[in-house]
Amino acid sequence: MQTLILNNGVEMPIFGFGVYQIADLKECERSVSQALETGYRLLDTAAAYMNEEAVGRAIKNSGIAREDIFVTTKLWIQDAGYNSAKQAFEKSLSKLGLDYLDLYLIHQPYGDVYGAWRAMEELCREGRIRAIGISNFQPDRVMDFIVHHEMIPAVNQIETHPFCQQIETSQFLQDNQVQVQSWGPFAEGKNGIFQNALLRSIGEKHGKSIAQVILRWLIQRNIAVIPKSVNKERIVENFQVFDFELSAEEMESIKTLDQNTSSFLDHRDPATVKWLSNAKIKS
Repeated sequence: MQTLILNNGVEMPIFGFGVYQIADLKECERSVSQALETGYRLLDTAAAYMNEEAVGRAIKNSGIAREDIFVTTKLWIQDAGYNSAKQAFEKSLSKLGLDYLDLYLIHQPYGDVYGAWRAMEELCREGRIRAIGISNFQPDRVMDFIVHHEMIPAVNQIETHPFCQQIETSQFLQDNQVQVQSWGPFAEGKNGIFQNALLRSIGEKHGKSIAQVILRWLIQRNIAVIPKSVNKERIVENFQVFDFELSAEEMESIKTLDQNTSSFLDHRDPATVKWLSNAKIKS
């Protein structure tokens, strides 16, 4: 498995398994178990996904040494703040059944993220979290964090796929030693991504699916990625992306698909801020 070295020296797999929108806990546990059996060693969940327990059970039953699995979860908006972040961290750790986290992210750039970051810095110094980062932060908010805190975010998890390539943002993050991690690499099937003629033609040249082409394209951009599936065949297929390489010409051709806008939501839209901030999760 190809790995990346984060800005604090922690080694993170470039490729992992996400569990967003796997609400059925039995299905989530089964899917995570299949991913681990396939060879995935990075698991990405969040308090807001309401499935941390299922991920934890899959880890426990896998027989794989804890140190060989890189586990990420995220702090939701309602728990942003110094004290509430520490309490939320303990809840997530308990649900996962773990003694420490490999990566803890602020899920959205709203609420008392400053207080939350101070708490996360302390937990990191105590060795309870190996690395801390952010998610859905725009470059100006990232720089705000960099200049006002001792610890630079190790990761920024952002929407990144062929229709929203984040080229300038990725360069900014790279220049500031913040690792990009893609969520929604398949754009959740929007805009006919799985029927796209260009991606299909590239895949045919390599004997690969469109999904595999997209994942390989992200990996070659040095972007970490966490595809999700509840289908065993697709879980295995998605993992088979380290035995081929896209040419420079193919990488350039995929750039033409960039629409330079989100396929989901604008994190700077006041309506989005209000909607997300009002979304509460149960303990």
